[in-house]
Amino acid sequence: MTILIRTDHPTATRSERLLRAEIERRWPAGADDLTALGRYALLPPGKLLRPLMTLACAEAVGGDPDDVLPAALAMEYVHVATLVHDDIIDGDDVRRSRPSVHAAHGVPDAIVTGDHLIFAAFEAIATSCSARLPAGATAAAVTALAAAGSDLCRGQVLESRLVGDPTVDVDSCLAVAKLKTGALFRAVCEVGALLGGADGALATRLGEYGELLGITFQIRDDLLACTLTSSASGKPVTSDLANGRPTLPVLLAYQAAEPATRRRLAVALTRRSARPGELAAFRAMLAETGGLDLAREQAAHYGEQALARLGALDPSGSRDVLESVVTWAARADP
Repeated sequence: MTILIRTDHPTATRSERLLRAEIERRWPAGADDLTALGRYALLPPGKLLRPLMTLACAEAVGGDPDDVLPAALAMEYVHVATLVHDDIIDGDDVRRSRPSVHAAHGVPDAIVTGDHLIFAAFEAIATSCSARLPAGATAAAVTALAAAGSDLCRGQVLESRLVGDPTVDVDSCLAVAKLKTGALFRAVCEVGALLGGADGALATRLGEYGELLGITFQIRDDLLACTLTSSASGKPVTSDLANGRPTLPVLLAYQAAEPATRRRLAVALTRRSARPGELAAFRAMLAETGGLDLAREQAAHYGEQALARLGALDPSGSRDVLESVVTWAARADP
């Protein structure tokens, strides 16, 4: 099976169709209430980037992606679970252009939905067993996902400590990106490699690629939040400003700004308001100080580091796919 990952093409690939069909099968309409909540969170799916990358990593090391399909779905379960919980924390009522889970079903059910998806993820990896896999591969994959989950939680706690402070050092902001976003991408690639038959060293190398890609991806996401409308984004672009979150473009803009502009940026973050006029003025400051361009340079930097980790792979269509994801993320375009 050749893995393709779309970033801007409207036609679903075979791998996407398989993943969508498997989600439909595992989360059927008309089932019990808990399954219905999980189905609402998962469907319609987004780009399915993480499970597609799991399949690509498995194929890149010589494995059969069909054997890894349940584990690939596990990556989507964890990703969606974090979105459900993040929306509660941030008070965001829209996700993928419709009411978020807590907005549609209430906070208690949303919390349970996110928890259930996490447990379902570990069950899915446990069922990705094949006689062709090396001994201990499934246990190593579970360990990789558990470690990523712990890092996600650490990243959330760290991010909460930085709220409202534009004087935060850039390294702390990048640490949040590494923990909250990079960790799951690391697991996405490690799990795919391990269940594809890679040895520990190669799986670790692909995990490093995933972590660096995740940082690149987070910078991209922060930049798009500074440039897109909510309708184009599918989620509130006001969330970062309304929650006083000092993202990388904000910190770089603050460092480059004159004292008067620094004061205005600080007031905007501590005010935690994102009415249209305030958002427009805030975005203008980020552009005028060069904060957006500086963040783009950082995205390109981490993207280059991610690409370097792929040198451990033999040339193949799957490696080309993994390279193309980095190129797309580093462009920071919709």
